[in-house]
Amino acid sequence: MGVIDLNADLGEGDGPWRLEPAADDALLELVTSANVAAGYHGGDATTMALTCAAAVARGVAVGAHPSYDDRAGFGRRHVGVAPEVLRAQVAYQVGALVAVARSVGARVTHVKPHGALYNAVVHDEGQARAVVQAVLAVDPALTVLGLPGSRVLALAAAAGLATATEAFVDRGYRPDGTLVPRDRVGALVTDPGEAADRAVRMAVEGTVTAVDGAVVRLAPQSLCVHSDTPGAVAIATAVRAALAAAGVDVRPFGGA
Repeated sequence: MGVIDLNADLGEGDGPWRLEPAADDALLELVTSANVAAGYHGGDATTMALTCAAAVARGVAVGAHPSYDDRAGFGRRHVGVAPEVLRAQVAYQVGALVAVARSVGARVTHVKPHGALYNAVVHDEGQARAVVQAVLAVDPALTVLGLPGSRVLALAAAAGLATATEAFVDRGYRPDGTLVPRDRVGALVTDPGEAADRAVRMAVEGTVTAVDGAVVRLAPQSLCVHSDTPGAVAIATAVRAALAAAGVDVRPFGGA
């Protein structure tokens, strides 16, 4: 029997100013790890506390989801920030989530960068090193979650941090294993059946088909469904059912 984690990026709303109902509660019944926004792209102190409390009540592992300082752009715009500034910003966000989680009886187990920062640390040595240094400074027991083959995972491992690889059931892939930019055709996978098929193939075979038809090898330890992908709950429901039917055990990576 295979084993895989299912994660989602949660707590990304704006408290009482959120325009649409969040899918967070429904997704917390389906995922095994929650990456909680730490305020720079979404969320706030109250949202962090509520999300962490809801996660721990369901046995869902809690992770910090730091971003570039880009709330207006939801953290999806690359910000040319100096490494020393980024290091402080990531430490600030991770530290805040650790403290808020502790206040509601939850423990942060991992860190997953968000949006443009996630994509930047795949190849950008300086940005990746800043993230690793921030995690080390806050808590060297935290696991760094990221894209297979990324610089941030290589640097984290070299620094003695635990790492975990992830794949995206609701995002398109380029043949080099990176994600199709959100403004390009093929960026999103919104059909629950297609996402479920991809999830099983990722978990069982460690592969995904890129937008050009190439087969990309991934070997993920965690699968991600984004809470803001249209039909996210239906996608996560289909993924869980398909993984169960394929004999894949879904639980937090690292046994959290």
